[in-house]
Parts: sequence; structure tokens; C-alpha cells
Amino acid sequence: MSQADYIRRTGEIEHYFDRTALDAWKRLTGDQPVSGIRATVRKGREEMRGTLASWLPQDLTGWRILDAGCGSGVLSFELIARGADVVGIDLSAQMIAHARQRAHDLEASHGRFKGSVSFHSGDMLDPRHGRFDAVVAMDVLIHYRPADAVRVLHSLAERTSRQMIFTLAPGSRLLRAMLAAGKVFPRGNRAPAIYPVDPSRLVAEMLHHPEFSHWQAGRSHKVAVGFYTSQAMEVIRS
Repeated sequence: MSQADYIRRTGEIEHYFDRTALDAWKRLTGDQPVSGIRATVRKGREEMRGTLASWLPQDLTGWRILDAGCGSGVLSFELIARGADVVGIDLSAQMIAHARQRAHDLEASHGRFKGSVSFHSGDMLDPRHGRFDAVVAMDVLIHYRPADAVRVLHSLAERTSRQMIFTLAPGSRLLRAMLAAGKVFPRGNRAPAIYPVDPSRLVAEMLHHPEFSHWQAGRSHKVAVGFYTSQAMEVIRS
């Protein structure tokens, strides 16, 4: 993946989440009523978010965690409640503004967090964000071609000392059919292009690269709820 290709792809994703479907994603990650399609996506995302959070220690005091593609910050809030210092990054400046407002409201109603959070709009690969104990990337890599997703993970691994947890879109006839059907949905119900893969194969091939010589495969879990299908994967620095 060239830098130009990466910039082009991130620009497409930013355009979708910052302009085309901002209000829809705010509703999806909140508690307002949503359509039947979005209701299944919300339920699936809640289950996936719980899975990813459960793969991290219950006590995260002293951990610095990157929430890549943090959106409205729901996962970040769960991690800081367990003591983590979280850096939430999202391409959408509008979603980051929404996350900051939610953080302010939560602190006002529940008091100071056990950990800390800082939200930033921009590139999750920016080295200025520093080093992390763990990286969580929920439904981010699904928007990149497999080879590009591996390169993104390599870049993140260089600055991660313990654990990377991420989701991939598992290739199947059902998912491919749903993605094809999605093209006929109204624009607000669409998402940017998703690239189905064989998650276990992608991770196995990734770990054969010399740059991942100090990493090993961890847990895997698939969530399939209505129009939401995603597979959680874990790699651990050995």
C-alpha cells in the first residue's frame, strides 16, 4: 500500500463517516430508536464490543491503549472505567467532537474516570500518538484490502508492546450476499466498501512475515447478528 493509496482510502472513509452518514452513526451508537437493519447492526456491534473488551485485563491501570477508529467513544469509556489511559483516534472530526461531548457529559454525571481519555481526529498510524500497551481496532480494517490491512497492522505493531485486538469481515456466501444487497439500501444505510477475508488465514500469513516474528495468534470469535457479521482476532507479542 503506497502512501497515496492509503491517503485516498482514508479520505473515502472520512467522507462517509463525517458527511454522508454522521447522524445515522450517532443514532446507531446511542440509545435512540433505529430501523430494523440498524437495530441488528447495533446489537451485533454491542456483542462485538463486549468481546473485545473481555480480551483485555479487568484491571487496566497503567495500560496505554489506542482505540483506533473510536467513533463516538463507547469502547473507550468502558476501558477508562477499568483504569486505562486511552487515546481515541477517528478520521471523522465530527464523531470526535461527539465523543468529547459524551465524555464531558459522563464525567459531569458520574464523576471523574478511573483512567483517562483523549480524543483526536486524524490518522491512527500517526507516530506522534506514541507507543501503546494494546491496540483495539473494531470494524476498521474491514474497509481495507487484505494486503493493506496487514500493512496497517504492521505499522501499529511497531508501537505496541503487548496485544492487538481487531476485527475482520469473514468471507462467506451469506456475507457477500448481504454486501451485494446493501447496494440497494438508501444511502444512509450504506457503509464504505467492506473486504471479506478468511480471518484465520490472513492472521496466519501475516505472522509469517519477518516483521511479525515476535507475535503469535491469540483468540478468535465470530459475531453474526442480522446484518452485522464480523470476526474478532487477537495477536500477542511473545
